[in-house]
Amino acid sequence: MTDRRERTTRHATPGPHNSLHRWYAIRNPIRVALNYLVIVIARISPSLELKRWLLRRLGVTVGENVAWGLESTPDVFWPELITVEDEAVIGYDATILCHEFLTDEYRTGPVVVREGAMIGAKAVVLPGVEIGRNAQVAANSLVTTDVPPGETVAGVPATPGARPDSDRPGSEPRETGPRSP
Repeated sequence: MTDRRERTTRHATPGPHNSLHRWYAIRNPIRVALNYLVIVIARISPSLELKRWLLRRLGVTVGENVAWGLESTPDVFWPELITVEDEAVIGYDATILCHEFLTDEYRTGPVVVREGAMIGAKAVVLPGVEIGRNAQVAANSLVTTDVPPGETVAGVPATPGARPDSDRPGSEPRETGPRSP
């Protein structure tokens, strides 16, 4: 498996301050503002079809039947570096980043979410990461490395080995109805 940093490009900071200080020298402010406005509309739209259409206009590669949860956020600066393949799910308020503004440099890199993969609610995916086919990222995870196909990861940073409750040995479905006396 490739380290995500091998798929990122390092760029020198433009000027004497940290790389975010002069972001407008890196990306056209009008382009970023337009990206932001389109992403805000996509984030709050309940229509999956409209979300896919809007994100494709920004350059995101979006496969068939991709589900973008409410409030999910693709990268505002470099949305064209995101690929989400068919039948993938991006959970509520998940964030996919294709850039990192650091003190002495900034980095950009593609993010690829393979077919049938799922990113849980409020998870964050960093630049250069590939999430494999049918892989799962648990809610609130920070994905700093590739996720192999079919693997489930969880945590900060996300690590493998997590399994859904229903797959755990000794785990039985819980009753949700009223109990009889």
